[in-house]
Amino acid sequence: MPRLDHTIVHSTDRFASARFLAGLLDAPEPKAYGPFAALKLDNGVTLDFADFVGDRREFAPTHYAFLVTEEEFDAILARIQARELPYWADPRHTRPQVINTQDGGRGLYVDDPDGHNMEFLTRTYSDELLASL
Repeated sequence: MPRLDHTIVHSTDRFASARFLAGLLDAPEPKAYGPFAALKLDNGVTLDFADFVGDRREFAPTHYAFLVTEEEFDAILARIQARELPYWADPRHTRPQVINTQDGGRGLYVDDPDGHNMEFLTRTYSDELLASL
């Protein structure tokens, strides 16, 4: 079965954005790879942060979801709170400074420096939950 190898994340400062996410995930320092700041994740997927040429308003912020263990979630939440970053229980940002407990797991959303919606969740959403949305 095919699997995702890498994707490009547009940013206004590739290393600042890659380091922001690496810091939350406690991941290794991003590496320079051509025009990218490459952030390698444990599952082999690489996020290649690229400086967007032009007006930031020309690229739409996107959503990236990271499935983490309960322990990793606790550590990520602690880092977010230590940095006093705003976070939300939902992707539309209507429930600030709250985590969600959908499907018996925990989840939250935080924006990166370019407005990309980063989600951290401890359990993949069930088909029943997705059908109800």
